[in-house]
Amino acid sequence: MPKGMPKGAPPKDMKPDFTSLKRAVKKFFEYFPVLGPVITVCILFASLVASIPAIFSQRILDIIENHVEARDWAAALSEIKPVILILVALYLLSIVAQVLQTQLMAFVTQSYLDKFRKEMFGGMQKLPIKFFDRNKFGDIMSYYTNDIDTLRQLISQTFPQLVQSAAVVTCVFAIMLYFSVWLTLVLVIGVIVMFIVTKKVGGGSAKFFIRQQKAVAETEGYIQEMMNGQKVVKVFNHEQEAIDEFIRINNTWGEVSTNAHSYSNILAPIIQNIGNILYVILALVGGIFIALNIPNVSLSGMVLDITVLVPFLNMAKQFTGNVNTLSQQVNFVVMASAGASRIFNLIDQEPEADEGYVTLVNVNIKPDGTLEETKERTNHWAWKHPHKADGTVTYQLLEGNVEMHDVDFAYVEGKQVLSDITLYAKPGQKVAFVGATGAGKTTITNLINRYYDIADGKIRYDGININKIAKADLRKSLGIVLQETNLFTGTVMDNIRYGLLEATDEECIAAAKLAGADDFITRLPDGYNTMLSNNGSNLSQGQRQLIAIARAAVANPPVMILDEATSSIDTRTEAIVQRGMDKLMEGRTVFVIAHRLSTVMNSDVIMVLDHGSIIERGTHDELIAQQGVYYQLYTGAFELE
Repeated sequence: MPKGMPKGAPPKDMKPDFTSLKRAVKKFFEYFPVLGPVITVCILFASLVASIPAIFSQRILDIIENHVEARDWAAALSEIKPVILILVALYLLSIVAQVLQTQLMAFVTQSYLDKFRKEMFGGMQKLPIKFFDRNKFGDIMSYYTNDIDTLRQLISQTFPQLVQSAAVVTCVFAIMLYFSVWLTLVLVIGVIVMFIVTKKVGGGSAKFFIRQQKAVAETEGYIQEMMNGQKVVKVFNHEQEAIDEFIRINNTWGEVSTNAHSYSNILAPIIQNIGNILYVILALVGGIFIALNIPNVSLSGMVLDITVLVPFLNMAKQFTGNVNTLSQQVNFVVMASAGASRIFNLIDQEPEADEGYVTLVNVNIKPDGTLEETKERTNHWAWKHPHKADGTVTYQLLEGNVEMHDVDFAYVEGKQVLSDITLYAKPGQKVAFVGATGAGKTTITNLINRYYDIADGKIRYDGININKIAKADLRKSLGIVLQETNLFTGTVMDNIRYGLLEATDEECIAAAKLAGADDFITRLPDGYNTMLSNNGSNLSQGQRQLIAIARAAVANPPVMILDEATSSIDTRTEAIVQRGMDKLMEGRTVFVIAHRLSTVMNSDVIMVLDHGSIIERGTHDELIAQQGVYYQLYTGAFELE
């Protein structure tokens, strides 16, 4: 390894994959079928104009040489004048082309990124929950910031320079062959040496640039994780541990980035000096050819003299300079390739499968009891079930009858989470799940709304296999209040209306009153128009939970899932919420997950889970009489973990 090269061997497991880069460039021309080619033509025209001064300078020198003995400067000027005018006209057109190209590029670059981000975000909304369970939020954010920025640099800077340099190299090479084949061969030998040096010295940078992209994503993921968990960090005095871990991750990023740029930056002076040496060699070889009257070989049949050698040397300088530019852009291409690979990894994720064809529609109930579909919002919903066998369509009133038959499930193959789960929840029943952490309580509710699909068994909703129900319609019929409350930037009213976007202000206020949230909301500075941000950080945990309950209430679903919905509320607030919840649960099928047994005592059926199996079921009184696990939990002889 040459002296001064960075330490650390290039990682052999990381190789640039240019397939994604080709897709990114292809999308550019798909997005801009007219502007893309126009920009390319402008770049090529400007490159062509940049390549032809040598021809004009040779012509001017030739005219001067023809008139130097007679000293007929007027005739010389007369012949030179049209040459200069043509050159000026070409340069003016080149300026117009470059201005047009830069203005169009500024527009299409941002439009390109805008379309890409929309495609990424739109696709992300269709991904299953398991994708977000398995990927850090900070890493996902890096797709939209760091990785997308590599495409910005590719389109706005690297692509134009690559096209321009490649065009100049091609044009200049052709002109040099037109001037002298022998000198061009000498130049080709020098360029081959350049490529060998480039591969030997800078070949490792590509692999480090790929690792740099991954290191950036890891760093951003860790920062996001620490920002979300800052309270926990401070409670347990883990500030120093967090700093130490960040230093480790940041050092890794710094190391691979330093190696990448060290390999990359060392090329510039090497290539530049090889170009200077090559310039001197060409001058010596050309001088020898002229001094010894060695016949010149060229496509034009020119005699090799000073009028040919001077422009040729200028072209050689231009040629090697553009070769140097091409070699420098390779590393930016690799960075863009790494970014594009990550972006298309997100875009190519399998969307959430949905083979359902049974949909949820508004209906009117006729006097004879039959159902009639309507576009207007009513208080009645029905399942619209098209039958493939005979082409008929039937309507079944949405009631909230949920059944699970012999259900097995595993998040990871081979690690069973639920085994042989069978339960019946009739319309209007309150079903409670009790058990230790990891017993499978939340998993059951995740299966009901099809965040995950079961491995074996059947789940029926109003007698319909839920695999036949379109997921969007299935979830529209369910209201969920989670332990972790998520509020969005906007007013309190906006956050309540999130449960039903077409709900009126009056309906949102009624839902808030039902949940017991109206009292504290009206005492806020702007009442229901109070702005919330940063997940409602200006509210207490209990107040945030009340808004989440109101959000579920305004949707008015027939089935409610309450996953530790009151766990973050103090006992006094819980009593207020419980009264509202009792009203909310009237006439609905309700699944309740709770650690506080006081919240499930009035349930129609309580199910005790242990390691993914239902080990006890019955009413509160029945389970107390059995004196089993539930009895031990209630009397304090056994505690939930």
